[in-house]
Amino acid sequence: MAYFVMCVIGYLLGCANLALLLAKIKGVDLLSGGSGNPGASNATILMGWRLGVLVAVHDAGKALLAVLLATVLFPNTDGIAAVAGAACVLGHIFPVFLKFKGGKGFASYIGMTLALNWQFALLVIAAVVLITVFLDYIVIGTTFAVVSLPIFLAVTSAGWIAIAAVCVATAVIIYKHRHNYVRIAKGKEIGLRSAIKGEHRVK
Repeated sequence: MAYFVMCVIGYLLGCANLALLLAKIKGVDLLSGGSGNPGASNATILMGWRLGVLVAVHDAGKALLAVLLATVLFPNTDGIAAVAGAACVLGHIFPVFLKFKGGKGFASYIGMTLALNWQFALLVIAAVVLITVFLDYIVIGTTFAVVSLPIFLAVTSAGWIAIAAVCVATAVIIYKHRHNYVRIAKGKEIGLRSAIKGEHRVK
């Protein structure tokens, strides 16, 4: 019962989408511009880094909240925190209120990681920043981050429920980013430097 409750709560938290609200205020269509993704990365591309950061903080915060709620409501249930976090990530990617067409879940995944183990999360964030700055493509840093967490949980013997829940979220995020790698191969992916300069921003 605890797992069901936290799956529902986590999923509904994940469905909240600040990016689309800000885009509506700004008169920007996130679904047709940039990468076509209603998440933090596309918000940065089309609305600037300030709003992109705000969206990222929101998306990370809702997953962090889901994990914290799980630990408070069901403190003795094995793997419940990871289940709640993964459910939030999936809610962000497949929101019922947006016909299951949401963002790609990376910011929420980072929020989940922060709540599960903030020391490890800080190391991952630092690595993602370095990888992204050096290689210019956010998706490569994203892939490193989402692959790192299940490995870390397995090495630290976190339990099969937590590992399985995180692996599901990891697999979905990697799948959702498949087109980014196709665009990189074709030389059409929007890089970090280009996004920061605002070359694709809607005026």
